[in-house]
Amino acid sequence: MSSSTAASGPSPMADASPLSLCAREPRVPADRLVAEMVPPPRFDGVRFGTYLPDPNQPSQSEAVRVLEDFAAGLGGAHASGAGRRGFFGFGRSRAPKTPAGPRGVYLDGGYGVGKTHLLASLWHATPAEPALKAFGTFVELTNLVGALGFQQTVQTLSGHRLLCIDEFELDDPGDTVLVSTLLGKLVDAGVALAATSNTLPGKLGEGRFAAADFLREIQGLSAHFRALRIDGEDYRHRGLPEAPAPYSADRVTKAAHATEGASLDDFPSLLDHLARVHPSRYGALTDGVRAVCLTDVRPVPDQSTALRLVVLADRLYDREVPVLASGLPFDRLFSEEMLKGGYRKKYFRAISRLTALARDAKSLVEPRD
Repeated sequence: MSSSTAASGPSPMADASPLSLCAREPRVPADRLVAEMVPPPRFDGVRFGTYLPDPNQPSQSEAVRVLEDFAAGLGGAHASGAGRRGFFGFGRSRAPKTPAGPRGVYLDGGYGVGKTHLLASLWHATPAEPALKAFGTFVELTNLVGALGFQQTVQTLSGHRLLCIDEFELDDPGDTVLVSTLLGKLVDAGVALAATSNTLPGKLGEGRFAAADFLREIQGLSAHFRALRIDGEDYRHRGLPEAPAPYSADRVTKAAHATEGASLDDFPSLLDHLARVHPSRYGALTDGVRAVCLTDVRPVPDQSTALRLVVLADRLYDREVPVLASGLPFDRLFSEEMLKGGYRKKYFRAISRLTALARDAKSLVEPRD
């Protein structure tokens, strides 16, 4: 399980004027997208040593061991040739050399078993300057291609020692083929790869199928990946109280006014606003926000809106921003049809993360009880 914990809650102050996410329309230059390809703030301090394996799940300890060895092997000269420091200690000053064994790892497991903690730990442990390592979600990587163009993205990332892709998505064939092609170019350039993806809660005992799906979707890259199964239950809910029920709109509004750096928006308006902001800018949308307060949470009306909300939930979770809400609980955001459809992995992840952030937000109201 991951031992990463939320940062201390936002500090209250009297009569603060809440921000509004709906009033923000950030413009994000492409170079910022590249510079921000590092582990999110929630995982700044994680290391292999801070990951606490469940003693009842030996696959967790095994994953740590394999990843530590993998990171240690990424020293030396760049695998693509002379003049570059490379992967697995291999260089080629005169003739090409093929690194022994897989040059990528894929972490297969359910929600909340600490895969992102391990992926970020791999990034931190890899012996290279931060500028030579990249870390981002699958969505962020596709957004980077959209911002820079395919060839420029290849050129930008080809000099890297390691590319970590969190939450590799298998539900969009077009994007999967795009990223598969990109990764093929990067492998040829000597970049080591690491990726995670989620297994549905109902299939936690069927990890082989998730791994097989991943390796099939990335087509010719399969030989470059070693699949690591990580068993366990969602640490975000293991041994912890249930997520708090939504509060009244009045309490949410009062908390927003009493909390420095809080935003306050009604949920339907925020969903409308997300349609006007490209998902690659959702991180910038939350710049400086220390808590998100929402009133009138209700089921999302359609799949396009739901997918945008998933991206926002990911960015809020990455930044450890508590979410205080009135209306319906977050496990009722998505319809049964959505939770059984092709994007169900995304929706289950969003529910898990928003639930954790709702629990973090209790500190905004409890001191005033």
